[in-house]
Amino acid sequence: MKKIIKIFFIFFKIGSFTFGGGYAMLPIIKRELVDNLGWIQEKDIYNYYAIGQSTPGIIAVNTATMTGYSLQGVKGALAATTGFILPSLIIITFIASFFKRFQEISIFQHAFTAIQIAVVALIIDIVIKMWQKSDKSKFSFLLFILAFLLLVLFDISPVFVILGSAAAGVLIQYLRGNLQTAYENYQNQIKESD
Repeated sequence: MKKIIKIFFIFFKIGSFTFGGGYAMLPIIKRELVDNLGWIQEKDIYNYYAIGQSTPGIIAVNTATMTGYSLQGVKGALAATTGFILPSLIIITFIASFFKRFQEISIFQHAFTAIQIAVVALIIDIVIKMWQKSDKSKFSFLLFILAFLLLVLFDISPVFVILGSAAAGVLIQYLRGNLQTAYENYQNQIKESD
C-alpha cells in the first residue's frame, strides 16, 4: 500500500510540473523513477511513451498509466493516472474561474511565454536522448526520414504515420525472422549433406 501511495504522490508531483505534455514529463519520470528510486529502467520509460503515443488518448496520461501498471498492476495504474491528472484538474478549475483576469495581467503572459521556451528546451533534450537510445539500423534511419517527410512536407496525420511505422516494424521483423529461418534451414541442409 505504501508503494501505491508513493506512486500517487510521485505522479502528482510530475503532473504539477509538466508543462508541454508528454515530452516534458519524460525527464521528470526518469529522474524520479530511474535515478532516484531505481524502480524501472530508462528504456522502459521510452517503451511506455511509445505505447502512449500509439494508443488513443493523451500521451502523458497514457504514459503515466502504463508506468503505474508496470510498477503495481491495476492499482498502480489508477494511482499514477489519478496523481498525474489531479494537479491539472485543480489548476484548470482555478484558472477557468479567473480566466479573463489572467489574460489581462502582463506578468502571467510573460510567465507563460518563458514556460513555452523552457518546454521547447525539454522537448529537444528528450528527442536527443530518445535518438541516442533508439535502434540505429539502416531501416530505422529510413523510417525516420520517411516519417519526417510525411509529417512536414505532406502534412499526413501523425496517427497514420504512427500506425504505418508500427506496421512497417512488424513487417520487417517478420521478414527478418523468415529470412533468418530460411538461412538456418539452408545451413542445416549443408551440414546434413556433408
